[in-house]
Amino acid sequence: MIEAAAGRLEGHARVTPLLNSPFLDEIAGRRVWVKAECLQVTGSFKFRGGWSAVSAMERAGGVLAYSSGNHAQGIAAAAQAHGREAVIVMPADAPAIKVANTKAYGAEVVHYDRANESREEIGARLAKERGLTLIRPYDEPLVIAGQGTTGLEIARQTAEVGVDGGDVIVCCGGGGLTSGIALALEEAAPSFRVRTAEPERFDDVARSLSAGVIQRNETLSGSICDAIVTPQPGELTFPIMHRLCGPGMTVTDEEALRAMALAFLRLKIVVEPGGAVALAAALFHGGDIEGGDVVVVVSGGNVDPGVFADAISTYGDAA
Repeated sequence: MIEAAAGRLEGHARVTPLLNSPFLDEIAGRRVWVKAECLQVTGSFKFRGGWSAVSAMERAGGVLAYSSGNHAQGIAAAAQAHGREAVIVMPADAPAIKVANTKAYGAEVVHYDRANESREEIGARLAKERGLTLIRPYDEPLVIAGQGTTGLEIARQTAEVGVDGGDVIVCCGGGGLTSGIALALEEAAPSFRVRTAEPERFDDVARSLSAGVIQRNETLSGSICDAIVTPQPGELTFPIMHRLCGPGMTVTDEEALRAMALAFLRLKIVVEPGGAVALAAALFHGGDIEGGDVVVVVSGGNVDPGVFADAISTYGDAA
C-alpha cells in the first residue's frame, strides 16, 4: 500500500530534502539529519496521507475530516484537486493560520470545543447526515500508507549520504506518520529504529509503548504543540508502533520553541511547535539516542506568525 501510495503521490507531493548543519551536530553531539516535511505541500506531511486517501476513493461525493489543522489542510487540498466537497471539524482553539489555510483550499470548517466535545462523534454525525466519506487523521490504512512514503524517501536519502542505520525520531500524535515510516523502513532500511517524540504531559504514545497497552491523556489542552496533542494512540497505529518502535521520548514546550529557533537560524526553515519536538529530542536528549547519526522528521511548519516571532525573540540569542 505504501508503494502504491507513492505512485499516486508522484508529481503531486514534494520529495522533501534531508538537511544537515554542523551547528546542530555540535549541540547534539552527533550528526543530525533533518527530514524537512515543513516544506511539503500544505506545509506538513499530512498532504501525503490526504492525497493517498482521496486519490484512492471510488465512492462519489464529498469528504469529511477532523483535525487541529494539518490533516485538515491535506484533505482540503486533495479534495479541491479532485473536485470533491470537503468539510473539516476543527477545534475552536486551532491556530488561525491553519483555519485560514483550510478555508483557502475551499473546505467548510465546523468548530468544536476540544475539551468538552468529541470530534469523533461530531464527525460521525456529519458524515451520516450529509453523505460524506470520513477520512480519519491516523486510524485509516490509506492515510498510514501515504505517510509511509516519507519513510521510503528517508531510506533512499540516507543511503545517498552514507548513513546505514540509527534512530529515526518522529513527531507523534495519533501515530499515522510514525507507523507509516516504521512499516516503510522495516522493508526498505531495517537497520533504522523509529522513535516517537511528544510534548511533556501529552506523552500517551510513550506511556503506551512502555505499558504495552494503550494509555490515554488526561487532558487535551495546555501544550503549545497543538498539532500532535491527541487523546491516545490509534487502534490501528499502536500495534504497529508497539512492534516496530523503540522507547518514546518527551520534550518540554520550551525545548520545542528553542528547536524552532535553531531550525530557522541554522537550516533556514520555519517549523511549528508540534513539528519541532523530534528535533528538540535529538538536540537536548542525546543521552537517550543510540548510534552516531540520528534522523529527525520535522513534520510541519504551519505556525502562527506571533508564536514564531516569540520563539525567535526568546530563544534566537541562545541558538
